[in-house]
Amino acid sequence: MNINKIKNLCLVSIALMFAACESTIDEQYLSNTTDVDGVELIATQSTVGGNEITLQMATPGITGYWDYNLGQALTDKLTFIYPIPGKSTFTYTGTLGAEFFTKTIDVQIDQLDHELDQDWYDLVGDDTVAGKTWVFDGSGGDNGLWWFMSAPGSTDNAWSLWWNAGGTCCPPSDVNGKMRFDLDGAANFTHYNDDSSDPESGGFVLDVANQMLMVSGAPLLGHDAGNADGVYEIVTLEEDKMVLYLSNSETYGTGWTFVFVPEAM
Repeated sequence: MNINKIKNLCLVSIALMFAACESTIDEQYLSNTTDVDGVELIATQSTVGGNEITLQMATPGITGYWDYNLGQALTDKLTFIYPIPGKSTFTYTGTLGAEFFTKTIDVQIDQLDHELDQDWYDLVGDDTVAGKTWVFDGSGGDNGLWWFMSAPGSTDNAWSLWWNAGGTCCPPSDVNGKMRFDLDGAANFTHYNDDSSDPESGGFVLDVANQMLMVSGAPLLGHDAGNADGVYEIVTLEEDKMVLYLSNSETYGTGWTFVFVPEAM
């Protein structure tokens, strides 16, 4: 056998070896198991028109989460007590397999026949539709602690006084204002800069589980402290007193503490 034949034989052997070792790649593509119309959302109420609601996404093979306006739940089935009378819309966001989708379902609540968490009554009053109005627990120059700079980072620092702005030299621009929370068809929030100003209307979310209060569309009383996203931590929420805390003011880079009491009638 000459040298050329030996070389050819070696080349053929190497080629066969690589062919035997080469893995086969199967390309797999995600595909939808159904379309949006095929996703079944179910809402049931434990009593006719009542506010204990169960939301369910009943289509197999779909995963996602519920946005029930009070928060989000990473589950296909959720039972909760809803605080707002009237028609409410709840949203399910999930994946069909190859693409994401959102779908909504409406529920009509005619009666609040299941009691809410006490925090709701403390915030909006026993007459949830009429609502409740809050004002600062003090006035400019009274040396009281009702709107002051505090240490940032945690509600543990809420009473660590760094600068008593409201009680000394520099109260907020809406020191004589007020704010109202009510559940008249929605979670409504209204800010009044003072008695002569037009109201600013928005909404709010009370996160009882995480002790957070979020306002949108209108500023919280004392917004001069600086808070772009409208999210406040709850230090105290009682019938006659509410203490909120801003953990990191984007204006000052500090914490800020707000003390409110119900408006005197």
